[in-house]
Amino acid sequence: MTVALKDLLNYLEGVLQPEKFRDYCPNGLQVEGRPRIAKLATGVTACQEFLDAAIEWGADAVLVHHGYFWEGEKAVITGMKRRRLATLLSNDVSLLAYHLPLDAHPELGNNAQLGKLLGITPAEDLRPDTDGSVGNIGSLDAAIPAAELARRIQQLTDREVLVIGDSAMPVQRVAWCTGAAQGYIEHAVAAGADVYITGEVSEQTVHVAREEGIVFMAAGHHATERYGVQAVGEHLAQRLDLDHCFFDINNPA
Repeated sequence: MTVALKDLLNYLEGVLQPEKFRDYCPNGLQVEGRPRIAKLATGVTACQEFLDAAIEWGADAVLVHHGYFWEGEKAVITGMKRRRLATLLSNDVSLLAYHLPLDAHPELGNNAQLGKLLGITPAEDLRPDTDGSVGNIGSLDAAIPAAELARRIQQLTDREVLVIGDSAMPVQRVAWCTGAAQGYIEHAVAAGADVYITGEVSEQTVHVAREEGIVFMAAGHHATERYGVQAVGEHLAQRLDLDHCFFDINNPA
């Protein structure tokens, strides 16, 4: 079965509601390809290796979390950008990208999926007074040592987890935001979290964690953002009868 590209886009607009977000890139269709889609490839980032794998599989369209045309990038089509766009255009493959809407969706989003896989409930907004906010806070069923939570994250993501703070400290109230959200640590402190989980770390994050007495965990930008786009892909496969394949391009960051 195939679905019209315009119908797929309309469906995604209804599910992810990108109009609610002030984002750093265009959400939705970034590169237009063939008008009908039977095979949809998903991935974290529309890098060249992902595009090559998706096209070899026979994808009509690709859907990613990190697409193109970010604020502040040069408005020229040269080098790496030219090669990527040439790959899409010469193969008539559409590129769909959803950034903050894919982070924030309460069921299919990166944060919701990571929380579900780690057994954190319920998932509440970390910054409830912010429109289009991302980040959640919830609780584990019981307090466990921070080292045990780190072990669970490492087992899930297959990435070594950086832990700042007392690994023996019991933690139960968990705040988290996937990707490069280390700057939200102070929101986690204000919300009374025992531990804050994200993908990346900055120099100042270490001092905040130490001085505020919160355990901080960085588990990888790519690794923490694998799960939302997979969930969206599987949702679309079920609802629209598409063939779906997720391609995980290794990225240690």
